[in-house]
Amino acid sequence: MSNSSSLNEFLLLAFADMRELQLLHFSLFLGIYLAALLGNGLIITAVACDHRLHTPMYFFLLNLSVLDLGSISTTVPKSMANSLWDTRTISYPGCAAQVFLLFFLLGGEYCLLTVMAYDRFIAICNPLRYGILMGTRACVKMAAAAWASGFLSAVLHTANTFSIPLCQGNTVDQFFCEVPQILKLSCSDSYLSEAGLIVVSACLGFGCFVFIVLSYVQIFTAVLKIPSEQGRHKAFSTCIPHLAVVSLFLTTDLFAYLKPPSLSSPALDMVVSVLYAVVPPTLNPLIYSMRNKELKDALRKVISWTFFRSCLSLP
Repeated sequence: MSNSSSLNEFLLLAFADMRELQLLHFSLFLGIYLAALLGNGLIITAVACDHRLHTPMYFFLLNLSVLDLGSISTTVPKSMANSLWDTRTISYPGCAAQVFLLFFLLGGEYCLLTVMAYDRFIAICNPLRYGILMGTRACVKMAAAAWASGFLSAVLHTANTFSIPLCQGNTVDQFFCEVPQILKLSCSDSYLSEAGLIVVSACLGFGCFVFIVLSYVQIFTAVLKIPSEQGRHKAFSTCIPHLAVVSLFLTTDLFAYLKPPSLSSPALDMVVSVLYAVVPPTLNPLIYSMRNKELKDALRKVISWTFFRSCLSLP
C-alpha cells in the first residue's frame, strides 16, 4: 500500500511485452505522429502564409491545428519512448503534466469546435451581419475564450485529481495518464469529488453539444432553401468537414468516458483511448482539406514552394 505523497512515478500499460511487438508499436506510432505533424503543420503554414485564408473560418482552423498538435504530442512521444527503451515508467510530475495538458488541449478544442459551429451559423444564416459579428476582435476574443476554458478545466481537474490520496499502487491501466484510470488507485470514496467535477464538465459539454446540433439544424434548413445547386454545394463544403470533425471528436470521447463498466477491459480501454487521443488529431487535417478547394490550393502552394526551396539548396 502506498500513499500519493510518497509516489514518485507511475507505471503505464505497455502495448506489448515482446520486443518485436514493442518496436512495431514504436514504428506505427511514429508514422501516425509524423503524419499528424505534417498535416497540421501544413495547415498552420498555409493559413498563416496565404492572405486569402485570413478569414474567421481559417483563423479558427489554425487554432484547431495547434490544439491537435499539442494533444497528440502530449501522449504519443512518451508512449513511443517507453516502447523503444522497453520501460513503462512516467514520473509523478510528468503524469500530472499529461493530465493537465490533455484537459487543457481537448477542452479548448471542444470549445473551439463550438465557436466554429457559431461561425458557420452566422455565415450561412445571417450573412449580412457576418462582417460585424465575426470581426477580427470578436474572433480573437472567442478563440481566447476557448483556450481559457480549456485552461480553467485543466487546472480544476489536475488539482482535484492529484489531491486525492492514492493507496492502490501506482499502475495505470492506460498508455498515458488518464483520469479515470488514476481514480481507480484512490482510497475508498475519495474519488467522488473528481467524479462530481467530471459530471459537471460533462453537463457543460452537453450544453455545447446541444448548441452545435441546433446550429446545424438551422444551417441545413437555410442551405436547402438556397436556389442554386452551386450555392448549396459551396455551403455544404464548408460545413461537412466541421461536422465530421465534431462527430469524430464526440463519439470517441463519449464512448471512452461513458461506456458501461461491464465493457471495460485494459485492451478495449487502450483501443478506445487511441481512437480519441491519437486518431482525431491525425485525421482532422485530411478531413478539412478533402472538400475545401481554397485550402487545397494553398496547401499545393506550400508544398510546391517547399519542394522548390529544397531543390535550390541541393549542391
